[in-house]
Amino acid sequence: MTTATSGPASTSDADDSSQHEFPSWEAQLHTLLGIPATHGNEIRVLRNGDEIFPAMLAAIDAAQETIDIVTFVYWAGDVGERFAEHLSSAAKRGCRVRVLLDAVGTRKMDDEVLEMMASAGCDVRKFRPIVDGDGGMGEVNHRTHRKILVCDASVGFTGGVGIADEWAGDARTPDEWRDTHVAVRGPAVAGLSAAFIDNWADEDDRGFEVRRERVVDLESRPGSSTCIVVRGSSSSGATDINRLLLSLIQLAQHRLRISTAYFNPDAGLIDGLCEAVERGVEVQILVPGEHADKRFVQLNSEGDYQRVLDAGIDLRTYERSMLHTKVVTVDGGVVSIGSANFNQRSMQLDDECNLVIADPDVVAVFDRHFDDDLQTSVELDPERWAERSLLQRAGERAASVFDRWL
Repeated sequence: MTTATSGPASTSDADDSSQHEFPSWEAQLHTLLGIPATHGNEIRVLRNGDEIFPAMLAAIDAAQETIDIVTFVYWAGDVGERFAEHLSSAAKRGCRVRVLLDAVGTRKMDDEVLEMMASAGCDVRKFRPIVDGDGGMGEVNHRTHRKILVCDASVGFTGGVGIADEWAGDARTPDEWRDTHVAVRGPAVAGLSAAFIDNWADEDDRGFEVRRERVVDLESRPGSSTCIVVRGSSSSGATDINRLLLSLIQLAQHRLRISTAYFNPDAGLIDGLCEAVERGVEVQILVPGEHADKRFVQLNSEGDYQRVLDAGIDLRTYERSMLHTKVVTVDGGVVSIGSANFNQRSMQLDDECNLVIADPDVVAVFDRHFDDDLQTSVELDPERWAERSLLQRAGERAASVFDRWL
């Protein structure tokens, strides 16, 4: 497990941007989003399944009263069975266990696993089924993409990892996906809990009983990190996630680093990235390479590469395995991590949840991980990319038809 104090920040950057105070980020985001920050949080950075899954399962095993989990991905396999076993054991020992599964994202889930949890006493529900109880079509294109676990209202987890074998391991081979999660203690857990309740009540408000909700101890101060929890909800327009990312881009003064599984920003965000370079910000973007899990979505992303490269942005592809991280660091002082990708689906169509952390020590860990990932990445050259094949260009154009849904 990686902690926020596990070592010094990377010295690869000549400008030690961690020494620069982020410009009024707390007041800026509170004003723009209407979300106040919480102080005194403890953050543990967890890299890849070898660190993420044991920490989550340990929290489930330690829970005495309540466990809430919502996820987009829960697929068949050993990891899914392990989580079902631990959640079932918690329910049998008397914990209230609520499991909310997106109906589209969990379509690969074993029925036996669902039955195991339900039989043990877990309250398992599907979020927005494709066909509702009246036989009408549900909201097919508006999903919950959130990935949240909260135990006893005292520890919460969020990030990019799904409950599936693809995330097992330590990103050593193409079969082990690269991802990052965080464990949170402190008042910020209330924001994660609210994001779960938001989806739970949306699915069936008859099962939402205010008096039964475990209250987070807002006076607890186990750490030193300042946090804002930002929820994005499916909308016909831009969500708070969109405004969050645009704000971070525009507030950046020295360095902006983006690691994302799916890169498909709208024109406003691309403009923001290009303008950041023009005002002297070093912009680095890391995206999946040959091990991308969705080639059609990747083709859509590649249609934006030329403008990004021509603007002077350092764009690289991760080549060890599927890169599934969703992390943005700014000036060595602030990081956003959660379920939202840098794409239009996350910023308009899906329910998302990101945690913004202001703490140079924590951000140093994320930046060090980014540096590590660069060692197994390939930098794209704008001149060579401009010479890509006609077949590649045709694929990009075909994928662009579905741009707003990807």
